[in-house]
Amino acid sequence: MQDLKHTDITYLPGIGPARAKVLREELNIHTWHDLLYYFPFKHIDRSRLYKISELSTDMPFVQVRGQFLSFEEMGVGRKRHLVGHFTDGEMVMDLVWFARFQYITRSIKLHTDYIIFGRPAMFNGRINISHPDVDPADTLLLSKMRMQPYYSLTEKMRRTGFSSRTIEHFTSNLFQHLREPIPETLPQYICDRLHLMPLDTALRCAHYPSTADELSHATMRLKFEELFYIQLSIIRYTRERSQRTRGHVFALVGNLFNTFYRDYLPFPLTNAQKRVIKEMRIDMGSGLQMNRLLQGDVGSGKTLVALMTMLIALDNGFQTCIMAPTEILAEQHLATFTSFLRDMPVRVELLTSTVKGKRRKSVFEGLKSGEVNILIGTHAVIEDNVEFRNLGYVVIDEQHRFGVAQRARLWRKNAVPPHVLVMTATPIPRTLAMTLYGDLSVSVIDELPPGRKPVKTIHLYNNRPDDLYRGMLREIEDGRQVYVVYPLVKESMKIDLQNVEDGFRYFQELFPQYKVGMVHGQMKPAVKDAEMQRFVSGETQILVATTVIEVGVNVPNASVMVIQDAQRFGLSQLHQLRGRVGRGADQSYCILVTGFELARDTRRRIQIMTETNDGFEIAEEDLKLRGPGDLEGTQQSGIAFDLHLANLARDGQLVQLARDTATYVLDNDPEQNLPVNRLLWQQLNELSQGRENWSVIS
Repeated sequence: MQDLKHTDITYLPGIGPARAKVLREELNIHTWHDLLYYFPFKHIDRSRLYKISELSTDMPFVQVRGQFLSFEEMGVGRKRHLVGHFTDGEMVMDLVWFARFQYITRSIKLHTDYIIFGRPAMFNGRINISHPDVDPADTLLLSKMRMQPYYSLTEKMRRTGFSSRTIEHFTSNLFQHLREPIPETLPQYICDRLHLMPLDTALRCAHYPSTADELSHATMRLKFEELFYIQLSIIRYTRERSQRTRGHVFALVGNLFNTFYRDYLPFPLTNAQKRVIKEMRIDMGSGLQMNRLLQGDVGSGKTLVALMTMLIALDNGFQTCIMAPTEILAEQHLATFTSFLRDMPVRVELLTSTVKGKRRKSVFEGLKSGEVNILIGTHAVIEDNVEFRNLGYVVIDEQHRFGVAQRARLWRKNAVPPHVLVMTATPIPRTLAMTLYGDLSVSVIDELPPGRKPVKTIHLYNNRPDDLYRGMLREIEDGRQVYVVYPLVKESMKIDLQNVEDGFRYFQELFPQYKVGMVHGQMKPAVKDAEMQRFVSGETQILVATTVIEVGVNVPNASVMVIQDAQRFGLSQLHQLRGRVGRGADQSYCILVTGFELARDTRRRIQIMTETNDGFEIAEEDLKLRGPGDLEGTQQSGIAFDLHLANLARDGQLVQLARDTATYVLDNDPEQNLPVNRLLWQQLNELSQGRENWSVIS
């Protein structure tokens, strides 16, 4: 059998070195196997012919049989175009090209039968099709074509003469040159159990199906396989880690925890917080290393849970560490922890790039001696010269901001790996969590502390600024503060959007009696932090900013979040920004400001934001609208494989089926040595080659 994974795409007839170079650079297609798995983004039924009289502009794609009567070039400069007058014998329509005029007029013969294919439009009261597919009528067997594949191309490929038909020609050639069926990659008992097509049939039908039903069965088989091997990898490594990686036993819930709970707790715990702390206590006392993901919406009390579980570690004689993505958030954690702990005998220290000299030396010495109990820091805590005496518990806040390789360095700062809690205020839909974080136990805080009022979200069009400014002024006069967020830092010649610098000057003029501050990502860190601190202290009443304030800024006195050009932000980002207000007892507001012209998906995002404050509901909707994004690399779990067809936003049931099947396999073959699964383990190991095994850490 030909080795498809190692046969260079150059050697497929019809490609050659020049085209192979384009395929490699533009589509990452290096081998015959890569081309096999470069699937069409859609198929169109080519079995029906239309008459010109039947065409209308609401039809997606049509094909017409007829002849070219003449060609003429029209327009000048950029508006120059070629028009072909085409008739089906009854009516005439225009076919239009904006490039490659000579090639078209040389290759197409007048008064010869062709079949043209494209999307109909209307111009000057006459049906036309721009850049249609044109095929000699005697070369197309429509009864055999049925569903024609359409492949995605880059703009560079189009400029160099590639079309979807070019890729179609390559894949057709490839199938013709396969001398034997493509080897199966799933055990037969799984295919039989789930009624899956053989792989060879599925791949052929994914490119060239006879019917829509056949295409559906083929894609289901291929999607399942992608998701199955991801889940099998996650579950296998999770089980191996639980057997191999022992953890510190925190057997004692002692004086520090009990004293804090009895005398220092700032407010009663919610039932959700109590449940999560209990889950973590069980993990910490099990003798296995805890690897837990804590999800909680903005303001749900994750930081308090983290602190209380850190006190359990301290009660058992261990040091703890919390790593935050920004200095502002790290300093905020320091202020929060010292406020909560007050005069308790717990030494809390900060380590960021701005902690220097004697203070930095003191922190290092305290960590090494064990005198520092809790270290709060940024990336600085993972430097090699940061040594702990006995690190037993690590908390990673807003963990998606850290690469898994960075987290690994912190994880390795003790001979026995510390317990790990990763926290996120970005709710993760269940299907995504099963894939990106399937190797972590998951806890959810799904209640807000008592006394918190839901933020009211209002959509305003930008032609009513007076309503907005009156509301802002009313809140400021009542002693509260306002955020105003813009999508850009500076004015752009390319994008007609408002920007922070203009907004800053505008609000200074609009509210001269109040202090207006500005922060954005292009400012020097020290200047940015100073501006933020002025807002935190209440010295500044209005903070004009970009999304640098999206995560971690806690100003309970801020009651208004104004988001200018809100159509430019995704749902999760809008929800994160909204979470900066509503952190005190006062009623808070989020104002989404847009123009009238909104795309359908954008209008849906704005509607969702005004209808619900539920972060998990918003995350599910965001996943449906945007898709899951990039699963590859070490930014997330680091053990996902490429998804060619599966979509975590739409294939939730298939994700669950894949996970259930993977669990069944491992339950019945825990030693991975049954002959019936030999193919399966071989395939998983091939897929894993060249990928660092990050799954042994959180």
